[in-house]
Amino acid sequence: MILVITPEETIQNETELINELFQEGLDLLHIRKPFINSEGMTDFIQKIDSEFHHRLVLYSHYDLVKNFKISRFHFREIDRQNGLFKTFTDKIISTSVHDIEIFNELNEDWEYSFISPVFPSISKKGYGKNSTILNEIKKRENPNVKLIALGGINEKNINKVFESGADGVALLGAIWESDKPLNVFRKCRQNVLS
Repeated sequence: MILVITPEETIQNETELINELFQEGLDLLHIRKPFINSEGMTDFIQKIDSEFHHRLVLYSHYDLVKNFKISRFHFREIDRQNGLFKTFTDKIISTSVHDIEIFNELNEDWEYSFISPVFPSISKKGYGKNSTILNEIKKRENPNVKLIALGGINEKNINKVFESGADGVALLGAIWESDKPLNVFRKCRQNVLS
């Protein structure tokens, strides 16, 4: 499973690229846009082909699902820790953790959880430089929640992540910091499928 997380700031031609990523086989897109209002989010989602709306994951503006075929919500670690989420009977929820012990404690309400940083971040310089997450994944004891690796993943190291036992990866900097994001995605997907 390969997911992409949007950059926080909207970039030029972003939704066009998102549509191309879905056409290339993107599994899910996490829309993380903390600085736009409900109207801006509506506009952003409308620019994504409606055939892909069921593969969108919202970090905010959860009320917009009534206008779109969106059934997935993501809750940050801090929101989960502070009880600022609820379990939905008709929605799929995911979250984030930064250590394997916390991942192992997640219950089956969560379809998957990001664990990060696996490698030094591409988009946040210096973040994750001394991370041991890749080795910690081997201590996974929670078979009920899919483990999605995040942080510094690109076409050169993606296979190491799957070899460590992750169920999927989330790409951020590898896509949005690249001059040829579609090529990077294709290479990542090709490496996983081969």
